This record gives sequence, structure tokens and C-alpha cells, in this order.
Amino acid sequence: MSITDAGRGARTGVQAVDRAVAILRCFDARRPDLGISEIARMTGLSTSTTHRLLVAMQTNRLVRQTADRRYGLGPLLVQLARSGAVPTTLRDAALPLMHALRDEIDETVAVHELLASGERAVVDQVESRQVLRRTYTDIGVPIELPLGAPGKAILAVLPAERQQWWLARPITAVAPGTVTDPDRLRAHLALIRERGWSESRTERVVGIRAVAAPVFDHSGAVVGALGTSVPDVRMDDRRTVQLGERVRDVAWQVSETLGATTEAVERTLEAARQPGEEEATSS
Repeated sequence: MSITDAGRGARTGVQAVDRAVAILRCFDARRPDLGISEIARMTGLSTSTTHRLLVAMQTNRLVRQTADRRYGLGPLLVQLARSGAVPTTLRDAALPLMHALRDEIDETVAVHELLASGERAVVDQVESRQVLRRTYTDIGVPIELPLGAPGKAILAVLPAERQQWWLARPITAVAPGTVTDPDRLRAHLALIRERGWSESRTERVVGIRAVAAPVFDHSGAVVGALGTSVPDVRMDDRRTVQLGERVRDVAWQVSETLGATTEAVERTLEAARQPGEEEATSS
């Protein structure tokens, strides 16, 4: 086989994978089973190509045929999801990426979970190797959402009515930088939604500056936040922006590991925006 033939075969193989992935993306909770014509229309493929791919995918258990000759997701995907090979918890999804981020920036990285109580808690941390570093000593302890960058990252993307509930409550100052004014906090939340990450400076712990970004699950709902906490002496405004944007990108990788999609998260952001916010942003 010539080099040209090998290259052509590789391109054909990649195209087949791309098309198979496009077919798998057609299925969701609202469309658990689909007919060939529906899949062809959604993917832009011809009916014959769609049928050929579905036969191959069924052979490999990626799809299954239903009783009425429609198609649904196959048993192999379910088996992989339940085998433990696919992370299903926030902590499991985040830890490998937290280690990589810590190695990159050499600052303490932590993952925070939204609790059923409406508060958040530190689930785990990967500490900086520097002598002067942030170490979380309150892992598992409930923390009110308005306190600190991780809580604000979560709060900013909750439904608007849940934000209002927090904004209507008195906020007790626990550090010199705690934001207690609801109007100022409301402005913080709008900025977080706009740029995708939050920041805090001595808002919960004296001498600590932090950035964080929300993490979403397969439904698009916020489940927690990923953040880094840095001694104030190593965190000027420029580095705050750099780390904020980096944390935002890594948090999205965690979200994708949990099955999040941009479409689902956009719906969450729409529900989080306050009345008149979109108009103000676009003007």
C-alpha cells in the first residue's frame, strides 16, 4: 500500500468516527430513540450513509434497534458508564485535572461541591509545593455561597430566584474583604456570568486571594466549582486574570467529563441572568 493510499484510508477512518459521533450526539433524554430519517436529517447525512453507519455501530453495540425498528444508545455505552471507567462524581472527575493544574501553576487547587442545603463545601485539594501556601483545613464544612470566589462562582449560575434568596439575606462579614452589600454582590455575580470566573480578596480568609469557576453536570446544572487560592503576596491583578481564565478552562474540562454540553449550560445561564441583564450587556 502506498503512502497516498494509507493517508486516504486514515482520512476515511477519521470521517467514519466523526459521523458515528455525530449520530450518538443525536440522542438525549428528550430523544431516547430515533428513526433513520430523523438521524439523517439531524446529522445532514444521506439516508443510505446513515443506515450503513448504524449497522456497523449496532454490530459494535454502540446503538441498539428497538422493537419498532428505531434506534437507541447501545449496551456498550451503558457498560462503560457503569464500569467505573467513566468518572461520575465531581471529585473523581476533577482530581486528575487538579493535579495537572497544580503542577502548572504551583498553587493550591481545590474542588468545591454544591450541597443539598444550598451551601458549598471543599471536597478535596491538591496543595502547592511552595513553603508559603494555602491549605484548606475545613474540608467538608458547609460554607455560605456569598463568601469567597468558589461560592460566588456557584451562586452566579444558580436560577435567578435562588440568587435572590441569598441576596435578600444578611451577609455576615467574616474577613475584611467580605462583600456584605447586596447591590455590590449582585454586580459581582453579573460579571462572573459575563467572563466565566470569579475572584475574591480577603473575603473569607485574611491574606488569601482566590479565583474559581463553576462546574456543570450532564444536565447543565451547576454542581460545584474549581478554584485556586493564593497568598496575596503572589497574586497581583494581572496574575488574577491569568489564573481566572485558566481555571475557567480547566473547570470546563471537568464539566465535559461529567457530560456537560454548551447548549445545556447556556440554558442554565439564561435562567441565571437577572431581569434586564441581557439588554444591559448587549447595549
